[in-house]
Amino acid sequence: MASHVPTMASGEGVIDAAKAAIGGALIEAREAAGEVTLVVRREAIADVLRALRDTPGLEYQQLMEIAGVDYPERAERFEVVYHLLSLTMNRRIRVKLSTDEAAPVPSVTSLWPVAGWLEREVFDMYGVAFAGNADLRRILTDYGFDGHPQRKDFPLTGFVEMRYSEAEKRVVYEPVALPQDFRTFDFLMPWEGAEYQLPGDEKAKPQEPGAPSPAPAAAGHSTVNPKTPAKTPKTTDTQSQTGGGKQADKQAQKEARKSNNAKAAQEVSKASDVPNPKPKGRGRRRPGGGTA
Repeated sequence: MASHVPTMASGEGVIDAAKAAIGGALIEAREAAGEVTLVVRREAIADVLRALRDTPGLEYQQLMEIAGVDYPERAERFEVVYHLLSLTMNRRIRVKLSTDEAAPVPSVTSLWPVAGWLEREVFDMYGVAFAGNADLRRILTDYGFDGHPQRKDFPLTGFVEMRYSEAEKRVVYEPVALPQDFRTFDFLMPWEGAEYQLPGDEKAKPQEPGAPSPAPAAAGHSTVNPKTPAKTPKTTDTQSQTGGGKQADKQAQKEARKSNNAKAAQEVSKASDVPNPKPKGRGRRRPGGGTA
């Protein structure tokens, strides 16, 4: 039975074909987990992607994504990663290059117009410039945003906060203010507890399981953190505890019915003693005038 999954062409020979098509622009080629990654020179990226698109046997016609990565410890801290898809072969390839804050990357908008939006995202998030992009504006952050949020050295709280001012009746931007005393988070398991003590949280070391009980305190003095005796939890496992399922007292039921019937009869009697108002009606007209 034929599978509903589209057939994917084998990646065998892709690296050799890419080396022949790219030539000296290729720095490194590797394959891991069935994925091919090419590392190329920054200034040759447009020629490299054109070769991968137009070379028979490779035919990576579609640009799927342009992503950025930040490695602050490197001299060229940014990587720009291009993901290509071959529609005819149903396989993908990844192309990487390195750059820094000063060196622009050649734009590939002449190959794929969608690259204009993707390059703007990388520029906005990482600050990587793309030479040849005619509309290199911020696309995800607000007007006048300071910095690039996806850089590793960008603070999680940002530099500027936005709020609505009731006094000015408009949205205002202000420097971020952190008045809270404790702003560090350890991300530890809450039920295991932190490895340090906060000021004012000095507590006795918990007793080890199986350790002997501490010596009783002297008369008139209480022990530190005395243990509270555990209370027997309330349970309702049986009918005797809940009262459910007991046989009804027939005599009590008769007395209750008599009492209820007497009350009902008394209410009816009170209602019958109230005089009914005489209904107003039209009298008969007597002969000669007047009404009866």
